[in-house]
Amino acid sequence: MARDKGLGRHMRAPDVRHRWSVVLVLGAGGLVTASLAVGALGAQAGSAREVPALASRSGARVARAAATAPARAAPSRTTVAPVPPPRAAAGPPPTVLSIGPAQPAGGLPLHTVVTVRLSHAPVSGAPMPWLSPAVDGKWAVHGSTLSFTPASSFAAWATERLVVPSRLAAAPSQLPVLHFAGVPLLRAQQLLAELGYIPLRFGPTPSTSALPAEPHLASEVRTVPQPGTFTWRYPNIPPSLEAAWVPGDNVITRGAIMRFEADHGLVVDWNFGPQVWNALVRAVAARQLAPTPYDYLMVSEALPERLVVWSNGRDVYQSLANTGVPGATTPPGTYPVYERFLSTTMQGTDVNGARYDVSGVPWVAYFYGGDAVHGYWRASYGYPQSNGCVELPVANARVVWSMDPLGTLVNVSA
Repeated sequence: MARDKGLGRHMRAPDVRHRWSVVLVLGAGGLVTASLAVGALGAQAGSAREVPALASRSGARVARAAATAPARAAPSRTTVAPVPPPRAAAGPPPTVLSIGPAQPAGGLPLHTVVTVRLSHAPVSGAPMPWLSPAVDGKWAVHGSTLSFTPASSFAAWATERLVVPSRLAAAPSQLPVLHFAGVPLLRAQQLLAELGYIPLRFGPTPSTSALPAEPHLASEVRTVPQPGTFTWRYPNIPPSLEAAWVPGDNVITRGAIMRFEADHGLVVDWNFGPQVWNALVRAVAARQLAPTPYDYLMVSEALPERLVVWSNGRDVYQSLANTGVPGATTPPGTYPVYERFLSTTMQGTDVNGARYDVSGVPWVAYFYGGDAVHGYWRASYGYPQSNGCVELPVANARVVWSMDPLGTLVNVSA
């Protein structure tokens, strides 16, 4: 019979046993499909045409076998990799609307929190902005606003550039540069007082110094002003010097910075910036006190005119002096010495219109424009004779020159 030539021929063989294999494949959408293969022990596997015939004839038996049989590793040639569900395409990145806070004239506070406002919330996993130079800190996302909080503070006088990755947001080609404020001048005044560069003490209580409590590591010296009080170091302070100490920037502080710059090999310009601060905290950590006394030069235009050197609380030297004639008077006020020469050439025009060119002028300390304390050859001293300078007898000028280093204050009064 025709049908005996097909499947029946195999079923009559008493020594042939069939092996069934079921491969379950997870398809898209979580549906399970079954692929059925049949083989004979000791014989070749059935043809592809025989598989659906057996499956249709014994479907229930195959399903029961799949449910109860231990799991088998499918042959590698029949393994099908799972297909992940398609991800929704991300929308366009947001744009940067603003960088904050606004830049004040004196620079941003050192504990500023930097913010970046976007047009909409960033895509999950997008990289955060970064600062250059790098600053230790942490970014946080609050909806469409990113904020950066430094771990401690930004560096004084630092300039930071914000970089926004294109994967995060579209940013203008020119982002604002962040400029940070320097150390408050009050903190510099405290440290200068501790080191003896101004005629006041600074400490937690009157007449005490905070220097013993300062760290011995420069990096640990605090940048913020510390609680305490300033008190005069000496009992008899000249009234003109006492009047010069006012809150904030003042001539005593400018002179002290200049003295400190000269002692530490810096450019003498009374500019309190990062170089001065770094040298100042190193000096505090090392307990490097001012190497010279605190000197103060007082020029009186009351006749007979004279110059008095006040040093560390007392008058230590005085000399007759000549100030400027009418039309070239020596300006009253208090000024720091900004340039010095053992000897120099002085040129100019006097009040009568005559030109002068004098070489070899000795012991010169400039304190206001072209006006200086210096030695000069005169027949007498004690009344106005100069073109604006404070002239001293040459021998006396040599003594004073040893007590008027850069930054020394010169007061001229009637």
